[in-house]
Amino acid sequence: MEMLIQLFERAALLLISLFFMARVPKFKEILQKDNHTPTELTFISMIFCLFAIFGTYSGIEVEGSLVNIRTIAIMSGGILFGPWVGIITGIVSGMHRYLIDIGGVTSVPCLITSILAGIVSGYIYWRVKKANRWIIGIAAGMICESLTMVFILLLAEPFHLGLDIVIKIAIPMIVGQVSIGLIVLLIASVEGEKERIAAKQAKLALDIANKTLPYFRSINADSLHTICTIIKNDIKADAVAITDTRDVLAYVGFGEEKYNGSHEIISDLTKETIRSGKITIRNNIADHHTPQIHCLLIIPLEERGIITGTLKIYYREAYTITYTLQTMAIGLAQIISTLMEVSRIEQMKEAANKAELKALQTKINPHFLFNALNAIASTTRRNPEKARELIHNLSGYMRYNLEVGEELIDIQIALQQVRDYIEIEQARFGSRLQVEYEIEDIHVKLPSLLIQPLVENAVVHGILKRKDPGLVSISVKEMGEKIRISVKDTGEGITQEVIDKLYNNEVPSKQIGLSNVHQRIKLIYGTGLVIKRLNPGTEVYFEMVKEKK
Repeated sequence: MEMLIQLFERAALLLISLFFMARVPKFKEILQKDNHTPTELTFISMIFCLFAIFGTYSGIEVEGSLVNIRTIAIMSGGILFGPWVGIITGIVSGMHRYLIDIGGVTSVPCLITSILAGIVSGYIYWRVKKANRWIIGIAAGMICESLTMVFILLLAEPFHLGLDIVIKIAIPMIVGQVSIGLIVLLIASVEGEKERIAAKQAKLALDIANKTLPYFRSINADSLHTICTIIKNDIKADAVAITDTRDVLAYVGFGEEKYNGSHEIISDLTKETIRSGKITIRNNIADHHTPQIHCLLIIPLEERGIITGTLKIYYREAYTITYTLQTMAIGLAQIISTLMEVSRIEQMKEAANKAELKALQTKINPHFLFNALNAIASTTRRNPEKARELIHNLSGYMRYNLEVGEELIDIQIALQQVRDYIEIEQARFGSRLQVEYEIEDIHVKLPSLLIQPLVENAVVHGILKRKDPGLVSISVKEMGEKIRISVKDTGEGITQEVIDKLYNNEVPSKQIGLSNVHQRIKLIYGTGLVIKRLNPGTEVYFEMVKEKK
């Protein structure tokens, strides 16, 4: 009984050591993980090897044998962290036990059962449910120590010496394996704490989602700034940013003054996250743009399997990003991705409604119809054949608008509407309006009312704003895997202010021409219109991916 109490005292030291280690944040984080890196497993193996070796050195000597807690350390390590830890601890501590007592009556039996305990503990880790591991661990530990007694009887020389040892140490060594269950239950309590923390973090993520939901109904610079502010305050970060695949859309917190307006992504880490689609964590890094930032978490935002941007969380203090914070942030990023996707769908619906309104306005626009009929009337006497062509153009143009719907149409049909429109406008303005086409033989489908508004914009706001003749160039060309649709004019030109407002979604709702096309193209193809100021004039184009056969 005295020997058993002494054995429990040594096991209690092991329990106390693990208890205090579980209070250390970094070790606690390792304990709470379901999967461990090779570095973490190596560290844990070293810890349990030290425990097992301590168990040997702190053993009670009995007739040349040691009553110790080595098997308890081996079994606990393997059951809690898997075969890697169990087997390595068993081999290292078993070899140590053999080498410190080569030729001893119990050295070989202890070597054999130490390795066997490591293998058995790994098997329990893989095959036994977590809830039952503590009781199965106790039983397995008792069986291993019973085998040790059997090996001592078989290998001892003389036999009576082995028998004498077994009679004295068998009961305390076997009963002492109860400590395995206590250790497993202690670590299980830490894992239970992980579940409580996970629930708390999930609630935090949902609270943030609930607070930010109203701002996802109309995504712009102001709403994204507010969303970042809410996230920053709730997770107590030093800074939070949201990016797309090219620009920093919003940045709030420490160093915010360096991100006024749209700012191109300059971090290689962010570019790598977008490229790979994997989370990036840096717990001790000096960001070259904001040197005071030492902790960084970058999570890709994904919509329908495509990386559309990132959520970035910054801390000035190193090693702030814990496993639980990382898990919460991943869940939050998934919620944000979903909300952004829903918001884009809503914007697409709204843009479709605006496009329908624009189509209706075009159908009943009395000024356009009045001017077109006047042009036809004035041409009838001079050139009846041309007048018939214009009537055909006008009927085709009006028929297109009457039949326009939500279905995708062939690009050649859309271009025919453009030609009808141009013919009518050339009849009105004569040599002031010159047009050239560079149309390749391409057949792809696209939404209606994308190209004609760009041409109309070039004519009305470009060419006709000047007294001199002007040229509108319309091109459709293959550019590798993409098709580029371009409208270029030599007219008045567009101001940079208008371009900036267009890109920042600040164009008044009543001006839904160019802005509507930009928003629809951006939502459908991922990138909106590209507008270039020329001397003279303007070029506007967009690109779409070629259809796969």
